Amino acid sequence: MIKLITRIFIKDSENVTDKNVRRDYCILGGALGAVCNLFLFALKLVIGTFMNSIAVTSDAFNNLSDMGSCMVAIIGAKMSSRLPDREHPFGHGRIEYISSLIVSFIILLVGFELLRSSADKMLHPETLNLSAIMIIILIASLSVKLWMFFCYNFIAKKINSTVMKATAKDSINDVISTSAVILSAIVGYFLPFSIDGIAGIAVAVYIMYGGLNLAKETIDILLGQPPSREVIDSLEKILSEKKEIVGIHDLIVHDYGPGRVFASVHAEVADDSDIMLIHDVIDGAERQILNETGIQIVIHVDPVPVNDKFAENIKNSVIECVKAVDPTAAIHDFRINNSENVVGITFDLVIKSTLEPAKISEISRKITESIKALDKKYEPVITVDEFFNE
Repeated sequence: MIKLITRIFIKDSENVTDKNVRRDYCILGGALGAVCNLFLFALKLVIGTFMNSIAVTSDAFNNLSDMGSCMVAIIGAKMSSRLPDREHPFGHGRIEYISSLIVSFIILLVGFELLRSSADKMLHPETLNLSAIMIIILIASLSVKLWMFFCYNFIAKKINSTVMKATAKDSINDVISTSAVILSAIVGYFLPFSIDGIAGIAVAVYIMYGGLNLAKETIDILLGQPPSREVIDSLEKILSEKKEIVGIHDLIVHDYGPGRVFASVHAEVADDSDIMLIHDVIDGAERQILNETGIQIVIHVDPVPVNDKFAENIKNSVIECVKAVDPTAAIHDFRINNSENVVGITFDLVIKSTLEPAKISEISRKITESIKALDKKYEPVITVDEFFNE
């Protein structure tokens, strides 16, 4: 059904790379969610009031917060699709992430208020007015939320939207929390004491937990994350096809919002290569990556010895020294500066970022000592890189 709706309301709905189409998907998802959540809020508020159930009322206000989240998603979609300007040369795409953060704050606020009211209900319990028709209506409301989850999830995957992913996750959480409310109402009806307040607290805690997780995920994006495995694989595949490039390292990706992703990477080439040929290869690789992945990338060239047997033998010896100290470490940007009395050995040492700085320094020191022990002429210059990619 959601596919039919998108075809009706979104012009050129399959062209998801277009920023206007992407914006319309978010607006459509937000509008559908706002209408459905407003309906569920009114329905559950009436039922909760009549049943005298704080758990049902709590769930109603959870739907109200979801409606507010949908409005934030609509506003965020409109603002994030604006073109770059003098003050924001990288565009406004991160407004979508800020919108997700606002949604998480709304969820946390509502969860806290529900926790407070549920605690009061535990101290002053009241008898529930349970009826079969109300339980049936609440169960039917689950189908609405479940449909909303599939709608949000479809849109999120279609346009890779963090806001829609957040609302989809929130919707499936609502299905779980409403199910808990219904179960507590039925079970509580047969008990000599009220568990309504306990159920309300459970729902509130669950809502707040979801809000905290959503906030963490969004803050992680805003702070900056390592590139995903999919991005790494796609870039490696394109660059590995260029026979002039013998290796890559130091990949950095900057996410300024959907469709505004920038990256840089170091590409190793033979130090005796034709500079004009390498320039053309790198230009072609940058254009191919932009066309195939949408990532605007800058490729830095690192010349390395490829056909130098003397340098290759030293490099193999250095790798053995490195692996003997730390089997998980690696090297790149290996260069030799050979003179009569000194052999300068320069390279970057890649160490897992989970190690403490003192441990990293110790590993670097041991590798330096091990290389110098090979030959008194060797003078290693090591630059430590911390490896954050999965």
